[in-house]
Amino acid sequence: MRAMILKEPGQRLEPANLPIPEPEPGQVRVKVNVCGVCRTDLHVVDGELTEPKLPIVPGHQIVGIVDKMGEGVDEFAVGDKVGIPWLGGSCGTCDFCRAGDENLCDKSKYTGYQIDGGFAEYCLVDRRFAFPIPSGYPDLQAAPLLCAGLIGYRALRMAGEAKRIGFYGFGAAAHILSQVCVWQGREVYAFVRHGDDSSKEFARHLGAVWTGYSDEPSPVELDATIIFAPVGELVPASLRAVRKGGIVVCAGIYMSDIPSFPYSILWGERSIKSVANLTRRDGEEFLALAPKVPVKTEVTAYPLAKANEALDDLRHGRFNGAAVVVVDEKAT
Repeated sequence: MRAMILKEPGQRLEPANLPIPEPEPGQVRVKVNVCGVCRTDLHVVDGELTEPKLPIVPGHQIVGIVDKMGEGVDEFAVGDKVGIPWLGGSCGTCDFCRAGDENLCDKSKYTGYQIDGGFAEYCLVDRRFAFPIPSGYPDLQAAPLLCAGLIGYRALRMAGEAKRIGFYGFGAAAHILSQVCVWQGREVYAFVRHGDDSSKEFARHLGAVWTGYSDEPSPVELDATIIFAPVGELVPASLRAVRKGGIVVCAGIYMSDIPSFPYSILWGERSIKSVANLTRRDGEEFLALAPKVPVKTEVTAYPLAKANEALDDLRHGRFNGAAVVVVDEKAT
């Protein structure tokens, strides 16, 4: 099968011809149609996430067709369309797993990081961590739901009942979450990189009531903020933006160091939370919610051979919405 692989962090992905994998008991083999491109993929490629299986096939927002099943799989049938997210497995027996918090399991495994992912024609998935794709979503539009959507949804849950909510960074996750927030009757305030007027306009188009740069003060006291950009300096900026009792949610899996800040901007029962991966509950709830809004994803498509170009464009913010690698052009 065709694949793009990472041999060493800091290097470009390389094209490769790999054996088609065979499913073991409890696994499903998926013929990949498309795979979304996520900032987490950048963190893997750039070596900021330090425990990858090498070489690794990146990619963890996978949409494809069930092709073959291992022993003990009865939830799916050959031909079913499924999505595969970042979380690819957990032990199932630890305190976290038993409580439904498998995202915190110390033995968890991740697609495109320790498990070969979707920048290839076939991949394997633990049957427990594959989700049916909502009807009515073309593959290209469904792919970003599987990480940008799920992580955004988990972050929004952590923000509680916030009426006025600020997003720092307006990429794939924020463009999905803005639609959910507007549908729920919340007010969205979008903070983007200085000079990124395209993202400001994109946020306004999706219903933001205010747009500005990340180094600007908020025009109102916010109930909560969600930080999507992996920039530690945004934590004290967010604390200054939220009211007493407000919540700051750090939604990325990696963030640069947070600078010291005065206790006065944390005082007043403000809180800082971090999002760690996702759970199956997040997947089930969000994929049921998305068609009700309905969430409409804006995507830029790249062929598999141009996966490096997609990653570089993501790194430099050259598109709005999400990037998706097309593996099987016939399927789209």
